[in-house]
Amino acid sequence: MKPLRLAIPKGSLQASTIELFKDAGWRILTSSRSYFPSIDDPELECALVRAQEIPRYVESGLFDMGLTGKDWILENESDVQEVEDLVYSKVTSRPARWVLAVAENSGYDKLEDLKGKKIATELVNFTKNYFKEKNIDVEVEFSWGATEAKVVDGLVDAIVEVTETGSTIRAHNLKIIHDLLITNTKLIANKSSWQNINKRTKIEQIAMLLKSALAAADMTGLKMNVPKDKIEIIIDTLPSITSPTVSSLYDADWFSVEIIIPQSQARDLIPKLLRVGATGIIEYPLKKVLY
Repeated sequence: MKPLRLAIPKGSLQASTIELFKDAGWRILTSSRSYFPSIDDPELECALVRAQEIPRYVESGLFDMGLTGKDWILENESDVQEVEDLVYSKVTSRPARWVLAVAENSGYDKLEDLKGKKIATELVNFTKNYFKEKNIDVEVEFSWGATEAKVVDGLVDAIVEVTETGSTIRAHNLKIIHDLLITNTKLIANKSSWQNINKRTKIEQIAMLLKSALAAADMTGLKMNVPKDKIEIIIDTLPSITSPTVSSLYDADWFSVEIIIPQSQARDLIPKLLRVGATGIIEYPLKKVLY
């Protein structure tokens, strides 16, 4: 079987995607002079591609799979196999959203107020379809960048722009009046590749390990020694949603207890465990968590 071709998003998600693959078990090496990184897997070939273009390239078969946003799949109206949702928790704490924003003093407060008005966005097809479904006639033009400034300069009446916190939009004295789409990164596959049993097995392997690496990003392991007479109170102190591993030590009066918890719980849990009798507590990072 020829190596599967993998499209990696070039730009803001490039470094975090490569880091995610590293956590999942693949080492990808890039060069400033090449769009074709090397990867330590003879069954894979990589290329750096703009996320906006990945859906149509995967659909056409130029790539067997790729990582891109739900927004660009919808924008390209691409017929691809969506394999896995990947929420990059190391990159952002909240999903990105495409919003409709207008000038603070515009007097526009809802979608219907934009009837007959001009909107600038990079997400042209999706925006046109969205307003068409709402039976609101608007003019939508493509924006190459600096989209917020176009409202300030009076070039357009509104923008549809991607944001996480809305801070950049507010900094331009704009206000958000409607959310159009919440988007996230997806692993997608060419449908013919997905039907090929050998290719599908490889794609599913990648999806599973990427997902396990993401799951591990927000988890941590705790290991501790517990005296026999404190074991019940220690177990009661541990989060009830988890089931700890308990094993006997060489000294029959002691147990080893191990548990995986959300990383955010460790800072409060460790002092409690010390107070009720645990000792030798070790916190360790996780590479993968598979369920």
